[in-house]
Amino acid sequence: MGERGQEGRLAEEFFTAGGSSFSEFLAVHRPELLPTRPPFPDGVRAAPDSFPHGTTVLALTYRDGVLIAGDRRATMGNVIAQRDLEKVHPADEHTAVAFAGTVGLALDMVKLYQVELKHFEKVEGVAMTLGAKARRLATMIRQNLGQAMQGLAVVPLLVGYDTAAAASGARGRIFSFDVAGGLYEQSPFHAEGSGSPYARGALKKLYRADMSRRDAALAALQALYDAADDDSATGGPDISRRIFPIVSVITEEGFERLPETETEGLSREMVERRGSRPDGPSAAP
Repeated sequence: MGERGQEGRLAEEFFTAGGSSFSEFLAVHRPELLPTRPPFPDGVRAAPDSFPHGTTVLALTYRDGVLIAGDRRATMGNVIAQRDLEKVHPADEHTAVAFAGTVGLALDMVKLYQVELKHFEKVEGVAMTLGAKARRLATMIRQNLGQAMQGLAVVPLLVGYDTAAAASGARGRIFSFDVAGGLYEQSPFHAEGSGSPYARGALKKLYRADMSRRDAALAALQALYDAADDDSATGGPDISRRIFPIVSVITEEGFERLPETETEGLSREMVERRGSRPDGPSAAP
């Protein structure tokens, strides 16, 4: 963290035995570096629409694991603040997190969470279980409750491939959270953000448990398209600028972000089909 003693040595706290939580270490020794520190005095709230907000993200399980996706738009009220925001990030080899909410705070929280998982593995010598990763993220969100009450909320979506699950069990898992740190496991799909009701409605008619990766990606893109169709804060595929949703999968082999060429090809295919069916495909028989 950049602070050294007069002789150029690291400060004493770096040589003192502690726990496996990096965020707890910061809270004790460098609380000003935490993204969850209160930004305003008590009773003061952020002015409405004064910070960029990310919107719709979703996840679904499929035949080989779990898929997570998000649109690219960030808004400040009725203004598009950013068209190419990345809302989906790997947390480690078999875990990914996406977010809706205050963009700057969310990005800092994602970075801290990535370090948290690496720190635990280095200290303990083993990786966290997927359930422990979800509980650790819930704790970090709970620490952000003060900011959420001041108008700066972050609502993440966590997915992972559970390598410890029985071979016959479901290995793709999805976790959602509320602003107070409540933890909920979702199955077989879920969405967060302002466009989430429309995305979940689309997934209800399109989801099948035995989908291939291609079919799962198309279902996610269709759901995001429906969300953008009814929610102005959600961005659809931008053909002219070649900006397309981010789609990533986690399987036994680990995290993989679909190549942009693949996402573009699927998006163009979907848009072309929408030319004859503007409301999208019907539910499978």
